[in-house]
Amino acid sequence: MYTSFDEEEGKYIQVEEPDPSLNYTYADYLKWKFEERLELFRGKIFKLSAPNTRHQVITTNILVPLVTWLKNKSCKAFPAPFDVRLPVKNRKKDDEVTTVVQPDLCVICDETKIDVRGCCGAPDLIIEILSSGNTKKEIRLKHELYEEAGVKEYWIVYPEEESVAVFLLNDKNKFGGATIYASGENINSFAVPGFSINLNDIFAN
Repeated sequence: MYTSFDEEEGKYIQVEEPDPSLNYTYADYLKWKFEERLELFRGKIFKLSAPNTRHQVITTNILVPLVTWLKNKSCKAFPAPFDVRLPVKNRKKDDEVTTVVQPDLCVICDETKIDVRGCCGAPDLIIEILSSGNTKKEIRLKHELYEEAGVKEYWIVYPEEESVAVFLLNDKNKFGGATIYASGENINSFAVPGFSINLNDIFAN
């Protein structure tokens, strides 16, 4: 069961969960009130598990220096939960958008993409911190979606291995092969020029 907004009644009502075999849009997403967070991948529902303590520590370790670096700059950093709509072929209406994600961290430098509901369009940088709840299918789909949307730089953080895979969008609008960073190495961001962070700081307890 979940809660959905009934426009005729003007209130939220308890209804059966959406059919996972069907496709949904951002317009549907706005009506839902699930107890857990969720994302839409090309119209399909993916529920998000609650992040564990290690995940949140790593998020903070990246977010704090990132926000500090961006102070008085045009780019803005946003941690989850923060809805990022990824329109296809500039189809931005609520009933046309079928992908809504909540990256662990994202940086947006084009302020026209930011509105009261989140972001509409590709962030410049997306950072995802993996957990045991992330499936291979989800990881593959997000890689495809971020590439398709035109995300300039995409980090996948692996807490257990204490490593980070960085993908950069090339001149053919495709992610090249991942550059893997390990203990003691610095990541110098391409999408956020001047921002650098050491992996020892990312994985500090």
